[in-house]
Amino acid sequence: MKNKLVLLFLGCAVLGYAQKKNTKNTVKIKPRSEFVAELMSKMTLDEKLGQLNLPTSGDITTGQANSSDVATKIAEGKVGGLFNIKSVQKIKEVQKIAVEKSRLKIPLIFGMDVIHGYETTFPIPLGLSCTWDMGLIERSAQIAAQEASADGINWTFSPMVDVSRDPRWGRVSEGSGEDPYLGSRIATAMVNGYQQHDLSKNNSIMACVKHFALYGAPEGGRDYNTVDMSHIRMFNDYFPPYKAAVDAGVGSVMASFNEIDGIPATGNKWLMTDILRKQWGFKGFVVTDFTGIPEMIEHGMGDLQAVSALSLNAGVEMDMVGEGFLTTLKKSLDEKKVTIETIDNAVKLILEAKYDLGLFSDPYKYCDEKRAKTEIFTSGSRKEARSIAAQSLVLLKNQGQVLPLKKSGTIALIGPLGDAKENMPGTWSVATKMENAISLLAGIKEVAGPSTKVLYAKGSNLDYDETFETNATMFGKTLHRDGRSKEELLAEALKVANQSDVIVAALGESAELSGESSSRTNLEIPQAQKDLLNALLKTGKPVVLVLFDGRPLVIKAENETVPAILNVWFAGSEAGYAIADVLFGDVNPSGKLTSTFPRSVGQLPIYYAHKNTGRPLSNTEGKFEKFRSNYIDERNEPLFPFGFGLSYTSFEYSNLKISSDKMNPAGKLKVTVDVANTGNYDGKETVQLYIRDLVGSVTRPVRELKNFQKITLKKGEKQTVTFDITVEDLKFYNSDLQFVAEPGQFDVFVGGNSNADKKVSFELTK
Repeated sequence: MKNKLVLLFLGCAVLGYAQKKNTKNTVKIKPRSEFVAELMSKMTLDEKLGQLNLPTSGDITTGQANSSDVATKIAEGKVGGLFNIKSVQKIKEVQKIAVEKSRLKIPLIFGMDVIHGYETTFPIPLGLSCTWDMGLIERSAQIAAQEASADGINWTFSPMVDVSRDPRWGRVSEGSGEDPYLGSRIATAMVNGYQQHDLSKNNSIMACVKHFALYGAPEGGRDYNTVDMSHIRMFNDYFPPYKAAVDAGVGSVMASFNEIDGIPATGNKWLMTDILRKQWGFKGFVVTDFTGIPEMIEHGMGDLQAVSALSLNAGVEMDMVGEGFLTTLKKSLDEKKVTIETIDNAVKLILEAKYDLGLFSDPYKYCDEKRAKTEIFTSGSRKEARSIAAQSLVLLKNQGQVLPLKKSGTIALIGPLGDAKENMPGTWSVATKMENAISLLAGIKEVAGPSTKVLYAKGSNLDYDETFETNATMFGKTLHRDGRSKEELLAEALKVANQSDVIVAALGESAELSGESSSRTNLEIPQAQKDLLNALLKTGKPVVLVLFDGRPLVIKAENETVPAILNVWFAGSEAGYAIADVLFGDVNPSGKLTSTFPRSVGQLPIYYAHKNTGRPLSNTEGKFEKFRSNYIDERNEPLFPFGFGLSYTSFEYSNLKISSDKMNPAGKLKVTVDVANTGNYDGKETVQLYIRDLVGSVTRPVRELKNFQKITLKKGEKQTVTFDITVEDLKFYNSDLQFVAEPGQFDVFVGGNSNADKKVSFELTK
């Protein structure tokens, strides 16, 4: 306490900003604009450039902060923030250097990739999106903020809202799928969950929407690769989730690695200034991705001085790791390649963010050791994570009602993902303590209870190729490769299988087989596991495929042979319990796909909201037709469409109605549909509404998601679901990039997935 009082006194004496003590740990300070202007008037150019610098800490060891390389720069005022450092003790130690040893005692901001939870880990974002439940998604971000802020973090590099329609790109696992409308709803929910509409709270953290922009559409699905698309596609299909995050008040934006119109996003003024700030009104600051500025050298945009100036002039305020701003902007200022006004504006935006976070009132606001001990990985948070995870699982097939399993008899759990707790949290789970994660084996044993005998065998490694497995199990996500021969592993698995009543095959990807820099050309289950699955099917026992993945996989063969398939993504720290809850019917699966599952990798990119060609296929059986838009060797349609997901019960749609067949631009239509639970279980159904604009000044998609509701129905219950349609639902960007709704005919489809066939129509009048 004595140290804090001395600190506050010194800070007030140097800056003169303290007016009146508010609590024992905070001071009341001047209004933001006045405070920041006064502080900036005291700053040297070096100190200003220091605020634009975001190095990585290397996760400084406790007690060694003062002797670390970054400590000297902090004391010299050459660091604005740090990332990759966690724990109250470490962060407090580093913050102390900033507010006691630097001249102006400006606090640091501390960031981390809190992507889908902190120590309590939720499903990977792609899995989380399959809940179609905005309340649950927002709650997951709120819990993540609660835990991260309790451990000293006040800034997260999330949400990742890149629309992606090509699952060869590994980072589909971090996003919300292929649809701009759903992606926008989720972006809003995530920002609200992190920031809670009030960054002054000590349990909210600043969000950073990424990656701006278009990162999810790289050529060939290869990470960091070139993106090239028309502006009309940008505005209609890829920009909406970023804009939704901005409209929700996101505090920061991260630039993407790819180029746009031939200029990397990190140096693209049209993107960062014309679109983000002038059109969308963004008021926060922009940070690069990791080494985003020096990487422009390899793009061919010039040397470090040139690309640093390019980035600053484009509208980027903070340089992550590259230190180009810190080391070259002074020279560029002398050479009139940048202006002091541009530098000052960047500094102002970063200081405003720190002000909004309350760091000038109390630099140690997020350094409460009591919170760190009581608010992280709590039983309450784990319970919520388990419930949310269960609702992210998608039942793809359940022939003969193999599921739910009985809590009796003998179950054989077989497969390399069956006892792999380190993989359950999935990719980008940097704060997760893997030893606390729940494996599927542990979850099944717990949920099944003492009346059920559970046998386990690994059956195979991830793949026959050891190098492949090594590359797919980085960052501590080991599968503990078994050194026995494939014959020995299979023999053990078959012995276990033959003693069982039902086989649960835990197969698919490892956690790091998807994610950043995990692009794939082959999206099938690795061959070693395919061979294992085929051998298990030959036993004649009923087989349930529990499919782990961070992207849509090609499972055409498995869908033809396996009676039941439950897609479980990577469901987080409570994955084992959540999957078992669904397998045994304690939770009825309600997840719906947010990315299309292809029949073949050759169909990619594939997505439901495609446009018609002038030569569409005329038959509905997928038969090949010469001189039509189709394949010789494959059908056009996917294996599982966007929005698809089964339940243990069944739902029947009927009585679709629209309030009028005409609507004027100021009017509103009501669409109603009856949904009945006609099965034997209580369940949840996501009722989806799609619209097709039949004639436009530019070609329009065959249908677009425009609304949805997730409802709960008891068995035998029926509910009338109502949707409103306004002119806003009909707007799109035309060839002049004007956001318009054009008069004409529209079809409305309502159902349980994007293939919904119940239709009503109306006309938008002038």
